[in-house]
Amino acid sequence: MPNGTDPLVRRTASGTDPRARRTASGTDPRARRTASGTGPLVRRAVGRLRGWGGVAAMAVACGLTASLTLLPLAQGGSDAAAAPRTSGPGVGTGVQVKADTCEHPEASLTPSSADGPSIRAIKERGKLIVGVDQSSYRWGYRNPEKGVLEGFDIDLARAVAKDVLGDPEAIIFRTIPTNQRIAALDSGKVDLVVRTMTINCKRIEQVAFSTAYFRAGQQVLAPKLDRSITGYDSSLSGKRVCTAEGSTAYDALEEKSFGAVFKDEGDGTKDDKDLLTVPNQLDCLARLQMGEVDAVVTDNALAAGQAAQDPAVELKGRPFTEEYYGVAAKLGNDDLVRRVNQVLVGYRQGPWQKAYQEWLAKDLPGITGPPAPLYK
Repeated sequence: MPNGTDPLVRRTASGTDPRARRTASGTDPRARRTASGTGPLVRRAVGRLRGWGGVAAMAVACGLTASLTLLPLAQGGSDAAAAPRTSGPGVGTGVQVKADTCEHPEASLTPSSADGPSIRAIKERGKLIVGVDQSSYRWGYRNPEKGVLEGFDIDLARAVAKDVLGDPEAIIFRTIPTNQRIAALDSGKVDLVVRTMTINCKRIEQVAFSTAYFRAGQQVLAPKLDRSITGYDSSLSGKRVCTAEGSTAYDALEEKSFGAVFKDEGDGTKDDKDLLTVPNQLDCLARLQMGEVDAVVTDNALAAGQAAQDPAVELKGRPFTEEYYGVAAKLGNDDLVRRVNQVLVGYRQGPWQKAYQEWLAKDLPGITGPPAPLYK
């Protein structure tokens, strides 16, 4: 992992997120950059990791790519009972967010356990339907030995199911590619997306997010032996860089590419070759392993697990953004968002740390707690 300056590890011993203090004092540099119109990349977010190393390369070599697959699946999950909002990382900070600005896109609705139309519909169905990943190692991936979905995001999804329906197994997982997350919500195929989805200004106009449950940053992933690539800088000039379609990693390159080649001819059309811009980040890893691209821009939290699987690749340079993951719901389903936020209040008091130790601590050491929630 990067050195101690990585925003992922700048936590206090108590686990309280320092951005709550910065917000309260008015010194949050993100707010100043937004007000001045500078630093737009800080409001960008992340693509996606896909993993299982050589398995990914084999999948592409055999002509297989990840796609929208509906996978009803029941399996054991985490025990995450809601806790009262008293002290610690579960306590949020209220911020005033003007309708015409986006200073704090991660600010969400205040928590509530009240049943609204969305919650009642889920209870009548008897199942919570959640869009997840099945190939992001340690986040949402299919364990090849057990044949079940596991990971940090899977545990969180089960915590929501337990709170709403009383049973962490009262859940249907539907695996969705990166570029179908918002469409899956809009079409009603899923109630929620728990898939390392970054909260940003563009997306809060398309979906409704919970409060942030993880903080990360974008970074460059490239072969260890390629010393010519040093990070998100001019060393990318002329390099073939892969990102996932619909990711904010792609948006970052579109805004400042440093001369990298990152667009396919016919992007978004039937003639799209899906070589540099792909439906799933798994395809980026495979193309990197096969030498079809020179580097990948993705989220460092996910890329750390990717590098742990494949000793031939590594993170280059430092993270160049600060961004937050949230649980996404369809716009207008406010009661569901509030309920998720209520679940997260309790989840931050202990289950989050348990899931972090089980799934992420080995590859992402030094994180003392989740981001403190912001409410609008």
